[in-house]
Order: sequence, then C-alpha cells, then structure tokens
Amino acid sequence: MRQHGTRLNPTARFLIFFIFSFLFILILDSFSTFAAQCADIRENVLRLHILANSDSVEDQELKLRVRDRILQETDSLFYLSDSLETAEEKAQESLPRIEEIARDELLKWGCNDEVQAELTHMFFDTRVYEDFTMPAGYYDAVRVTIGDAKGHNWWCVLYPALCVPAASEDGEAALARTLTEGEREIVESKPEYEVRFYAVELFERVKDFFK
Repeated sequence: MRQHGTRLNPTARFLIFFIFSFLFILILDSFSTFAAQCADIRENVLRLHILANSDSVEDQELKLRVRDRILQETDSLFYLSDSLETAEEKAQESLPRIEEIARDELLKWGCNDEVQAELTHMFFDTRVYEDFTMPAGYYDAVRVTIGDAKGHNWWCVLYPALCVPAASEDGEAALARTLTEGEREIVESKPEYEVRFYAVELFERVKDFFK
C-alpha cells in the first residue's frame, strides 16, 4: 500500500516562505551594514607595510630593525596628525627621509640592499595586530620594500597612531578620535569568532579579481 507524505497546505507554505525570507533579509541587512562600516574603516586609516628582502632569519631581523628605526624617527609625524589627509601629506613629504633612515639602518648591519618607500593604495587580507583587527580590502599605505621584497611583511597602523612609540594614549583612545563606535567594535573584535570578516574578505577578493 503506497503511503503519501504529509503535504503542507498553501497557508503553511506561505508562512515558511515568509519566515525564511525575513531571516534572509535580516542577515543581508546585517552584512550590508558590516561591509559599509568596514569600507569606512579603510577610508580613515593609513597603514605601514614593510617587506623584507627574503624569509631568511637575517633578512627578517633586518626588517624589524628597519621597522623600529622608522617608527622611532617618524613617530611625531603621525601621532600629531589630526586627520588622514594630514598624515598622508606628511608621509608623502617624508618618503625620501624614510628611505634614508632604512638604508642607514641596513648599512649599520652590513647590508646594502636597495630600499624604496612609496605612498600607495594596496590590498590587505584581514589582519590582526595585537589587540585590533583590520578588515580586508584596499587601504592607503606607506609601503617600504627592502631588496627583492620577497620575504614576509610586517604591518601596523600609522593613522590613527596605533603603533607609534611616542603615543601617550592607548590604542582605544586613538581609535575613538577617528572611528565611530560601531567601527571601533569591528576593529576591536576577534575575526576567528566573526564570520562576517571572512564574508567581507571574500567579497573584497572577488572585487579585486575583476578589477
């Protein structure tokens, strides 16, 4: 004897469709808001990106020495900046000085690799730095390349001044001057617990691919 499964009546089917549609809209709206806040973060941040010559122990140590020297001798440029525009103007004017500092530090350790510093607009993956996270996408950045620039990189945030030694305020206070409360919550969250970070990174990578 053939048994037929229970068939939902039209009213029940409509109710289920309505519930799933409503949930989908909520999820889409939440992601759209999150993505928009991530875009605002990217538009208000200046990053520092240093690429080592190679992944050898020596080259990686040199990269960190160059990093420390650059941050030490240019800290006031970015800590005293009151806007991204001002920070970028100071960065552009200081590129020759940044190159000079990096070369001098390398020569001090017996390395004559070439150094190039530029202000650029470049793609970053989702990155975690100490107590804050930067969502994936394109950022303005001071990019310093050493030699062949084929080694692992180091990055931080120059504006707001989150990695500047002279900053007397903590990172939370620096963020508060620049980002909204919602944007600060994103930056201060942990991406391993935040699925939307991965969704934004995937979305930005697709955009970058077609670009």
